[in-house]
Formats: sequence, structure tokens, C-alpha cells
Amino acid sequence: MAGVLLSKFTDAGTYMEALSVRGISVPIGICLFFMMYPAVLNLRASELRKLRDNPKPILLTVFSNWVVAPLVGFALAKIFLSDHDELFVAVILLSASPCTAMVLVWGSMADGNQEQNVVNTSLNTVTIMLFYGPLVALLTGLQDIDVDRWGLAISVVLFIGAPIALGLLTRVLLIPRKGEEWFNSVYRPALGKISIVALLLTLVVLFALNGATIIDSPEYLLLVSVPLLLGFAIVVAFNIAATKLFRLHYREAAITVIIGSSSHFEIAIATAIAAYGVGSVAALGTTMGLFWEIPIMLGLVYLQRYLRRRNFWPE
Repeated sequence: MAGVLLSKFTDAGTYMEALSVRGISVPIGICLFFMMYPAVLNLRASELRKLRDNPKPILLTVFSNWVVAPLVGFALAKIFLSDHDELFVAVILLSASPCTAMVLVWGSMADGNQEQNVVNTSLNTVTIMLFYGPLVALLTGLQDIDVDRWGLAISVVLFIGAPIALGLLTRVLLIPRKGEEWFNSVYRPALGKISIVALLLTLVVLFALNGATIIDSPEYLLLVSVPLLLGFAIVVAFNIAATKLFRLHYREAAITVIIGSSSHFEIAIATAIAAYGVGSVAALGTTMGLFWEIPIMLGLVYLQRYLRRRNFWPE
């Protein structure tokens, strides 16, 4: 609401859009970096060695993140958004981006296996760097949508590669000097607060730049919401059924469903901005992923708790 009011009664959006380099808004770029950097502080190379200890839930999550969710997103975008290229791309960007940050919160609320959660988020952080750009290019290419491949590559390097490198460097430099307890109890929480502020500022600016589009064409929000909501429902149902079929215990199943069903909206927003611009319909479309994901994931946590009480998964 604040962003829409700014767009209607001030020139804040125009000034923000002018502060850009090669189509990437400098203020938004800074905010997106501080949204990503705290998330990748969870990356631990040592955790990836644990994959061999209990691979089944990890493999199910990887399959959901990189096969099921992108294909479901593509199919629904094809059905509902074939005539709206930027909204189509927004759905692809969201469905092809497995989450690496908020799932730690959802997993804790659901009383899931947090060690598995850390392993999965560490793996997702690495695989996003490798697979995200090519997968988005493939799925948009199947629809004959001309996405700026150079802009896509830049967004992957700036908003995934750079935070990963800095996150690993931070752990290497700070933990030996300050200790892991200080790192986890002081440094990471402080960065987490900055991440929330950066997220809120990003949303305000995006809605300020797209205020006229929202007011004049609110149907865009409805159009992109339909495949996003249906996609969530289908992917969640698949993950619940898969964890039941493979007889996972509750704490492993909870994390598998949560990570397999969530999206990394930060990188989706960043990529939409890099490819189409900060005031684009694509950028607005990706913000709807954030708008819907938080209440849906919160509802999923309570659904899992209910299924636990009903002994849907063994303890």
C-alpha cells in the first residue's frame, strides 16, 4: 500500500528508476544483495558430506525442486498466461527457484529435522548457481519468449554468486576470530534484521514503480495469482504423497515437503529486475510469489502439525 501511494502522490518511483546501471536499479540491487547475503550464511560445505547418510529425503526434495515444481509452473503458465510474456516469465522464475532461507524458520515451526534442513539449504544454494539460469532459459525458450540471457547471467552472478562467495569468506574470517557461537547468536541475527528491512524496502520500491500498473490493470495481479496458487497446491500435494509413499518419518517428511514446495522469491525478483527492469510487469509478478508464499507456508506448517496428530507419517 505504501508503495502504491508513493507512486500516485510523489515522483519517488521516477527517481528510483533513474538510479540504474545497465538496467539494474542501484538501490534495488543493494537491497537484493542484503536479502540474499544473510541467507547464504547458512551454507556449510561440511554439511554436504552428510548427503550419503540419509539420501532419500534429500533426493525427493531435489526432484521436487528441479523437476516437479518447474514443470508444474511451466504447464500452468502455458494454460493461463500464454498471452502475457512477462507474467509467464515471472511464474517460471518463481517455480524454478528452490528456497534457501525462510525454510529454516518454517522447518523449526513444524518441528522438522533441522540438520536435514541445513543440508538441503546448503545443497540448494549450490545447485541454484548451477541450474537456475539454464533452466529458466530452457523453459522460456520453449514458449519462444526472448529473455535477455546476458541479463539472466548477470543476475545469477550478482545475486547468487557474489553473496555465496562473501558468505563463505565471512565464515572463514569471522568464526576463527569470534567463535561459532557468536557468529550464530549475534552476527547472523543482526544480518537477519537487515535482510527483513531490505525486503520491505524492495517491496515498497517495486510497488511504487508499478503503482500505475496496479491501479490501471489490477487484473495482472489476479492473472499471475491463479497459476501461482494452483502450482502451490499441486506441488504440496505431490510432496505429501511422495513422502508418504517412501515412508519417511514425520521430522524428515516435514522438511522435505516444506523445502520441496517453497520458492526463493528473492532471486526471482532480482532476475526479473535484471532481465526486464525494476518497473516491469515481470518484477511485479514475482512480488506476488512473496505475497502468497508466506501465508501458504504458514498454513502448510499447521497442516503438517495436524497430520502429525493424525499419525499420517510415523514418528
